[in-house]
Amino acid sequence: MSSILHFSKLSTLSPRTLLRVSIAVALVTIVLKGWAGYITNSMGLISDAMESFVNLASATFALAMVTIAMRPADEDHPYGHHKAEYFSSGFEGVLIIGAAVAIIWAAIVRLLSPQPLEQLGWGLALSVLSSVFNGLLAAVLFRAAKVHHSIALEADARHLLSDVWTSAGVLVGVIAVALTGWLWLDPVLAIAVALNILREGVKLVWRSSQGLMDEALDAETQSTLRATLERFAAGVPEGAQLRFDDMVTRRAGQRRFADLHMHVPGAWSLERAAGLRDALEQALMDAVPGLRVTIQLLPLGMEARATQKEHSP
Repeated sequence: MSSILHFSKLSTLSPRTLLRVSIAVALVTIVLKGWAGYITNSMGLISDAMESFVNLASATFALAMVTIAMRPADEDHPYGHHKAEYFSSGFEGVLIIGAAVAIIWAAIVRLLSPQPLEQLGWGLALSVLSSVFNGLLAAVLFRAAKVHHSIALEADARHLLSDVWTSAGVLVGVIAVALTGWLWLDPVLAIAVALNILREGVKLVWRSSQGLMDEALDAETQSTLRATLERFAAGVPEGAQLRFDDMVTRRAGQRRFADLHMHVPGAWSLERAAGLRDALEQALMDAVPGLRVTIQLLPLGMEARATQKEHSP
């Protein structure tokens, strides 16, 4: 039980602290996997080690982008710097794609000229140890990504998890080579590993592009917002006279945004309408932590000019 609580506490560390840990783990796994590839002469283990260099570069870049994302809004960036995290995710995806291409090229060369494997016992032990480090860190980062709503942490976690599965596949393949004597299986396995991490790289680049294009919040969060609007209307005496529409959402790094219209009777005083709007804003922010909400007040029967233009043929 205490170990579970300790694990939970690790996920509450700041994104920058966790990424520094990721950099340290990447350095350790580079040494372990590089050593394993060197002593075994296995293309599969060497390709696995190459991916650890990508882990190091991506974690370092992610740390820089998260640091920029934490800067407060300024005159040149009045909405903050939250989208910097998407550059981290995209950069990591590009690095993964580059590593996959390099692994495929080296594997093809080895496939044309197979070489025997050596000292598999030590090599496999070192690879397993490095995978344990990556697996534990990936679990912490996944949990922390949900706590901090950080795509940079999520991208790093996904990459580490992909690395763990890659290492598992390599281990199985290397054992198969030792049992069968089929030397060609080692480079073929390396190509399979490369194709797997290539797929992960493409997914990260796509995810980053969607964030930069102001992708809407997930369906669960939008459902929570709509349910909060319904509860608010049902919980105030004036609720039957209120109408909410044109809600749009977006995400920028760790920050989430929602804009909507709140229609009230035109005869109401501005003070009365503004008071209800403030209460609604607080209710929405309580329901979705980290949300920044903007509510435009309109009299019943009137639509905002921008909405009219969007719906016009």
